[in-house]
Amino acid sequence: MKRLQGKVALVIGAGSVGPGWGNGRATAVRFAKEGAKVFAVDLSRQALKETVRRGGKGIQTFLGDATKSRSVSAMVKACLKRFGRIDILVNNVGGSASGGAVELSEEGWDRQLDFNLKSVFLACKHVIPVMQRQGGGAIVNIASASGIRWSGSAQVGYAAAKAGVIQLTRVTAVQYAPEGIRVNCVVPGQLHTPMVEVRLARQRAGGDVRKLLQERQKRIPLGFAGDGRDTASAVLFLASDEARFITGAEVVVDGGMTVRCD
Repeated sequence: MKRLQGKVALVIGAGSVGPGWGNGRATAVRFAKEGAKVFAVDLSRQALKETVRRGGKGIQTFLGDATKSRSVSAMVKACLKRFGRIDILVNNVGGSASGGAVELSEEGWDRQLDFNLKSVFLACKHVIPVMQRQGGGAIVNIASASGIRWSGSAQVGYAAAKAGVIQLTRVTAVQYAPEGIRVNCVVPGQLHTPMVEVRLARQRAGGDVRKLLQERQKRIPLGFAGDGRDTASAVLFLASDEARFITGAEVVVDGGMTVRCD
């Protein structure tokens, strides 16, 4: 349908820790196929290689650290230099660390908030003035089901940060709605992404990927695990003009997990 034809999208966290469909990679590729010019940012050049291979010429890349204001400013300026505008911002940087309030170190807590929440704040801080000058835009932040319920393990820093992303989205949406800037949030559940195999299986199941996937799938009423492409479909809708009357909302992509009462 080419729903994003002529749009410029800045996707921060567009790579992935391994092969397959992470949320950022799937979003960048889907945007490119829908006609957008995608400025794909990640901390790792290697993480972006498969994104570019799958997305083709519609994707331009940039290396940057979403937790550093100077780096975020540089990526925004580079996008503007390349394309002249930013119509869509997707904030996808994030990752969990295990541990409750006792087990998680103070340094670990700080890293979790920087990685998962400060990154969203900084991107909004630097991109919103661009959208104000343009007369509007769409921002989609990626939160997590951990931000709205217990999701199977203690990860207090991650959960708190993702809850913060949801509330940051709401507040920012109301503040900038009069200027034509829509701000929404996608809340993925327990998807089968490259991060599950590369990182989470090692942390929680001794490296046994199948065991971890089985444990996660038991929590999903639909009976199967989605992947980053399911997140990307929700992001695409919220970023497109089809969602012109939607702001300050959360779209939960979790196969029904968060509404279970057991």
